[in-house]
Amino acid sequence: MPLLDVTDVLNDPMFQDTSLTCTRQAQTIDANGMASNAQAVTRFAGVVTNDTGDQLMRRADGSRIEGSITIHTRFGLIDGKIGFDADLVTWQGRQYTVVNVRDWSTYGRGFVAAQCELIPLSGG
Repeated sequence: MPLLDVTDVLNDPMFQDTSLTCTRQAQTIDANGMASNAQAVTRFAGVVTNDTGDQLMRRADGSRIEGSITIHTRFGLIDGKIGFDADLVTWQGRQYTVVNVRDWSTYGRGFVAAQCELIPLSGG
C-alpha cells in the first residue's frame, strides 16, 4: 500500500477547480418500456488532469476529434448504475461523459479518479 497521501494537494484551492458541474440523470422506465431521464445539476470541486487530450482520429469514413480528461474528486461521480445513466460533467464550457470511476482512496481518503470522454464527437 502506498504511503503517499495527496489529500492536501487535491484539496488545495490553488490546485482544485471549483467550477465543475455534474448533471445526474435518474432513469425511469414506463409501462411501454420507454426510458425517461430526470436531470439534477450539482456544482462540485476536483482536480482536472489531461487524460488523452484532444486527438484527431482519421478514419476511412472521415475524421473526428476525440478527447478525455481525468477528474480526482471526493464527489461521488458515477459511470452508470441501475436507475441512473452515466454522469455528464461540464468543465471549461465543454461537456464530458463519465466512462470509468476508479477508487483512488489509497492516495487520499474518499477520492475517486473519474475518466471522462468529450461529447459530442466533432467532425473535422
